[in-house]
Amino acid sequence: MNSLVTAPWDLSPDTLLGATLVLILAALLGEGLWRLLHWPRLMGYGAVGTVLAIFGGGASGSETALRLVVDMALALLLFEAGARLNLRWLLRNPALLATSILESLLTALAVYALAAWLEVPHNVAVVLAFIAVSVSPAVVQRVIGESDAAGQVTERLSTLSALNTLYAVLLLKALSAGLRLGNPGWEEALLPVLVGFAGSIVLGALLGSALGLIARRLDLRQDNAVALLLGCVLLALAVAKTLQLSTLLVPLLAGIWLRNRHPRPWVWRRQFGSAGGVLVMVLFVTAASAWSPAKLPEAIGVAAALLGARALAKLAAVALLAPASGLSWRQAGCLGATLLPMSATAWLLALDFAALHPASAADLMPLLLSMLALLELPAPLVLLYGLRLANEAEVHEQPR
Repeated sequence: MNSLVTAPWDLSPDTLLGATLVLILAALLGEGLWRLLHWPRLMGYGAVGTVLAIFGGGASGSETALRLVVDMALALLLFEAGARLNLRWLLRNPALLATSILESLLTALAVYALAAWLEVPHNVAVVLAFIAVSVSPAVVQRVIGESDAAGQVTERLSTLSALNTLYAVLLLKALSAGLRLGNPGWEEALLPVLVGFAGSIVLGALLGSALGLIARRLDLRQDNAVALLLGCVLLALAVAKTLQLSTLLVPLLAGIWLRNRHPRPWVWRRQFGSAGGVLVMVLFVTAASAWSPAKLPEAIGVAAALLGARALAKLAAVALLAPASGLSWRQAGCLGATLLPMSATAWLLALDFAALHPASAADLMPLLLSMLALLELPAPLVLLYGLRLANEAEVHEQPR
């Protein structure tokens, strides 16, 4: 942060001028891709992050100020993902819930089995398998929002991305707790683990209730209301960090609580405005810049194989239960393809686990970041065309 003041003319991305130029380039490239090719804007953000990584200017995840911005942006997107999860729909369509469970189980088993066969260390293989369960709600919500997608595949995609993220967070929390409880002095670790789970649920419910109250009492089109909404989300994030609760679980649960306790529809782009949009841009640029060109060559083969196993497992699970859940084969194929994205959520899950278990970081991070590097640009495009093939996302002409 000192470089922001002491080196104002330095072009590195951690200086004021460098960060400003990065944001300008990301915004211009993202808008250009959308207007010229009708591709997701976040591909432009990811491309800028990729260039930063290639030239050694990527994020490591240890930068305090940058991590705060990333946490803030991801909290907003996870809240939006949770706010789209209709639990009543799962009760009416239990095959959809079964699809999410089967898909998560097959994905974890496939990735773990292949990682173990490729001689990835056991603990790292388990972590990668659990992270692979997640489907980036950040990418999903941005692409759906930009393309104005709507329909059965879109609704199922939103639901599955929220559920899968919830599963991944809980699985990694349980794994981390198991590793801690397996060590001497596990009795001392048990209480913080239980408090962490319960505290995340309580704080999520409180945040959801507070936002529901604001939505009922204030006009959300006013700037003051938007500022209050953002303030509540950031306050909950600060409390979660202070109490060492999950900064991923709290906003996701808050969104779920609000969606199922408050009938009013919630639209992120309208409610959080342009301030949230800038945070999201920083999030995608940062996540795309986190990988290392020096470590990519030695990890890319294993990473590509694990991604292939992950994609096949998700496609197979969706196809197996497609008739029971009311999907045609075409819709099932489109839905399976749209479950490809992994991005900032997976990165933060890995960072948090590595911080608690540093012995695994040397093997975990290069593999996980290589997987993300391979997916960062193609995954949003596959998602968009999957929705278009399902006839749920139209191409809208933009003014030139």
